This record gives sequence, C-alpha cells and structure tokens, in this order.
Amino acid sequence: MLTVDYDRLDVRPGTTVLDLGCGEGRHAFEAHRRGARVVALDRGAAEVATTKRWLGAIAAAGESPAGARYEVVRGDLLALPLPDASVDRVIAAEVLEHVPDDATALAEIARVLRPGGTVAVTVPRYGPERVCWALSDAYHANEGGHVRIYRGHVLRARLAAAGLVPGAQHHAHALHAPFWWLRCAVGVDREPAAVRAYHRLLVWDLTRRPWPTRVAERLLDPVLGKSLVVYAQKAAGTPAPGRERERTAV
Repeated sequence: MLTVDYDRLDVRPGTTVLDLGCGEGRHAFEAHRRGARVVALDRGAAEVATTKRWLGAIAAAGESPAGARYEVVRGDLLALPLPDASVDRVIAAEVLEHVPDDATALAEIARVLRPGGTVAVTVPRYGPERVCWALSDAYHANEGGHVRIYRGHVLRARLAAAGLVPGAQHHAHALHAPFWWLRCAVGVDREPAAVRAYHRLLVWDLTRRPWPTRVAERLLDPVLGKSLVVYAQKAAGTPAPGRERERTAV
C-alpha cells in the first residue's frame, strides 16, 4: 500500500532515495523497482531485518532493475548517518507524528537532501485522525504512538521553517479511515466480525486492485483520505538551517 505518488516525486533510474522510517519496506520496494539507489532507514531492528530480507529476495530472484542498489540500516531520524546534500529524494511516510522533536527531524531531512531535491512527507490527516483520538486513547497514547495531529498549514509551515519549499499536496487511503474509526470504536485490541470483514475488504482491494474500489477511493480521497501527503523541494543553492555536519556515508 503506497501513500506517495512516485511519478509526482519523480523517482527514476539512478535517483538516490532515502526512505525514512521504512517499516517493512513498502516504499523502499517501489523505489527499488523503479531502478533507484535506495537507502532504507528505521530505528527498529525487526523492521530493518524484514526490509533487508525482502530486498535481498528481489535481488536473488533476478528481479532488480539494472543499476538499482539498496542499503538497509538502523538509524535515528534526529541524527541521520548521511553526509550533507547526499540524496535526491526523501520519503518520510507516517513518521513525523511519532517524533516529539519534529523540527530537528525536518532539519535533518533538509540537511541530507541535495539542492533541487524533493521530499514527500505523509502524516495522518487532521479530520480522520481527530475522530480516532476521540474514540480511543489506546489508538495513540502508547509507547511510540502518535504525539500530535497536524493541520495541513502547520505541516507546510514547519517544512518552510526547515528551509524547504512546500508544493503540491493530496490525500490518500479514504477506505482506511472508516476501518480505523470502527477499530477505535470497538477497541483497537479487539477484532469482532465487523472488523475482520472490513480488513478482508482492504486486503482484497490491495491485492486485486478492482476498479470499483479504485474509483471509490479516488473520489473519496479529497474528503475522507486518511493520509495527507505534502511534497517540498530544497531550493537550489539554499543550505539547510543550522550548522552543517559531516556524517559517515551509509
């Protein structure tokens, strides 16, 4: 399930892409499939191991495009193990809402991004996320949970404060918003029949991509899309705010 529009982000063969908070690698896999040089980074050992295993399986099966490369590392978003201006694209999908010091995180993104490079930041959309918080504390108030809800203009302002120029934005995953409302209403640790049935629908949609659900989600995304995606560019010749630092290349 991809949240970022790779055509809008302009990921092409030879592009260096940093996938921050890669989780189990969903965005890293697509960048690799497009022939990019991918650095997938996460704090979790299990997530790093899973992403590395699957990328390795793609390469072992001979399915990696010519020129595609990958590296999977554990790292801290607040102190990225990369030199200044070393990547062309950054993906930070559903990450910033977990980070108390998002200003430092955004400054690090701006630091490692090359002038003219683009970052795609995705966060839970304010309206659907506010409903989840109202229905369930367990949804967000846990270790590693969501520490804030972003309004669109706030996220754009914080990107600008980090030295990035916010551009286009869109919403994604409208079919997922009611699913999480239902889970929060019944208890996020419970899976009654209704939750299991809805989950099967989402899996069917993900694996089969049937046209009725694709059309429905495209129409509903502007209203119910659970994720907000904002693209921002580092202006050519504009350094990231703060002192520049050299870090070991991955």
